[in-house]
Amino acid sequence: MFIPSLYLCAVDKKQQIKEAALQLLVEKGIHAAPMSAIATAAKTGMGTIYNHFENKEALINAIYVDIKQQEAMILETLFHDEPVKTQFDLYYRKAIDFFVQNPLYFQFMEQLQASPMITEETRSIGYQAIEPVIRLLKQGQAEGIIKGIAVNELLQFLGGTILSHLRWQFNQQASTSVNAIDNQLRLTWDAIKA
Repeated sequence: MFIPSLYLCAVDKKQQIKEAALQLLVEKGIHAAPMSAIATAAKTGMGTIYNHFENKEALINAIYVDIKQQEAMILETLFHDEPVKTQFDLYYRKAIDFFVQNPLYFQFMEQLQASPMITEETRSIGYQAIEPVIRLLKQGQAEGIIKGIAVNELLQFLGGTILSHLRWQFNQQASTSVNAIDNQLRLTWDAIKA
């Protein structure tokens, strides 16, 4: 009878560590936040952290996977039997909204863009999160709606436009007008449509 409650405590503690680490890693920077500071922020001991995470790299990878899995859940709700353009608009707006609603996620992911700390296995999991977008792009290409450029290149371009818009929005420190998002979306769609 005690096992489930112990398991819940362990899960809660693990989540508590990840949340405290996320906050601290964003504030201090990934390389400037030692595990001892993470333990202090999480109000736990070093031993507890190491019971859940082998090292700082494992903790960072776990946070990355959590963010990507949350992003995937949002994308799963978008793709139905709608026209490609409608699906694309929904994807683009949801991707921006996801990070606007979770600025710590954006700041964390910004630090990790080209980081060797993210393992190939973790990157693969992150790539799976955008499978709906890959299917959408391929569908658009099959229908002659989207340019016949390699999907990886299209993804890189789309990710770049989203990141650029988010950087601009967060630097403005004000909510972006609907017109600004509409304009960004129109520019991006015009760039990839056939």
